Amino acid sequence: METKKYKRIVLKLSGEALAGKQGYGIDPKTVEQIAKQIVEVNKLGVQVAIVCGGGNIWRGLSGSAKGMDRVSADYMGMLATVMNALALQDAMEKNGVCTRVQTAINMQQVAEPYIRRRAIRHLEKGRVVIFGAGTGNPYFSTDTTSALRAAEIEADAILMAKNGVDGVYDSDPKINPDAKMFKRLSYLDVINKELKVMDTTATTLCMNNHIPIVVFNIDVPGNIIAAASGKDLGTLVDKEG
Repeated sequence: METKKYKRIVLKLSGEALAGKQGYGIDPKTVEQIAKQIVEVNKLGVQVAIVCGGGNIWRGLSGSAKGMDRVSADYMGMLATVMNALALQDAMEKNGVCTRVQTAINMQQVAEPYIRRRAIRHLEKGRVVIFGAGTGNPYFSTDTTSALRAAEIEADAILMAKNGVDGVYDSDPKINPDAKMFKRLSYLDVINKELKVMDTTATTLCMNNHIPIVVFNIDVPGNIIAAASGKDLGTLVDKEG
């Protein structure tokens, strides 16, 4: 039996995490595998909120939206995150866990509006809450959404799930076989060394609100449960470093 360390977490998933080996779109089997791990974390008594990116559907200015107006492209990305949120909700409810999707953009027919107190109440009742549509504003990433929501709901940590890497490295391990993985970093290390954990706005928010970040490999089965249980894996980013 796993032992829980955290009372309340924000799990940050990339959109690509839901795409599986196909690399784009939503792969039902992959979503099911992720959902089952989240269900197990919920059974441990850990309150789980989720923020998911939308890169599996819409890549923003570096991809699908090349040449588009930035604001329009960002709003389209927000809508992509809602599609992913609904896919996760469906998978988790099929596995017996009540789930609520809350969006920063009003869309009453498909989700609740984001209301901080309501989100906390859902978590206290054992429901999983998925935050969709980012912050509701262009120019802000889903990394920043994770940091903002974690601060608002007073989460104990952000679990940052990465695809294909075990933590934070000093260089890209897919290119440099001698890349060194850090076991622990301070927020300032991440900012000053320009390490690709999350964007600077998100890192600063975590630093100012003392929210630790655990970076781990989502491709390893059981890692979501292990991270939520406080197991020693990946890279820990906190004030001490």
